[in-house]
Amino acid sequence: MELELSPDNIAALARRIDRPVVLVGMMGVGKTSVGRRLAALLDLPFTDADDEIVHAAQMSIPEMFERYGEDYFRDGERRVIARLVGQGRGVVSTGGGAFVNPETRALILAQAIAVWLDSEIDVLLDRVGRNSNRPLLQTGDPRETLTRLRAERESAYAEAPIHVKSGPGPHGRVVHNVLKGLDAWL
Repeated sequence: MELELSPDNIAALARRIDRPVVLVGMMGVGKTSVGRRLAALLDLPFTDADDEIVHAAQMSIPEMFERYGEDYFRDGERRVIARLVGQGRGVVSTGGGAFVNPETRALILAQAIAVWLDSEIDVLLDRVGRNSNRPLLQTGDPRETLTRLRAERESAYAEAPIHVKSGPGPHGRVVHNVLKGLDAWL
């Protein structure tokens, strides 16, 4: 039976969630937008891991990539996500590459509920193509880069027990489908 999204049913679902819900997937898929809305509906705290990384490092993500490289950024990302997952119930959005790290992925799979938000390349390109805060898109053709990254990361993302498609347009349908996925998984 499918979850009817009444306030009472959403509240009952929220009470069944005993660990963090962690949104994973490609840049531009809507992890932060969906995460904020999901957390509000479930009356849980929301945290954007990238914001926490920037706060901890006291520099922007592009600055970290430029000054210290991707490996430095990924190490900080791993530590921040471990801290966030350790805080218990809530909704966490991660950066596109976070779940690709085997250590981070294992932690999330063991201690959280991973939800893979997935989109077609055209949707991702439309959402991130003109954003200068995406270091991995600053060199080369963004479509080619997104296509390559999606292909490289898909097998890692596929380990998430909940898989939800994110299409063009408002994220309301995606939030609804995440709630249904959580209900079925729990």
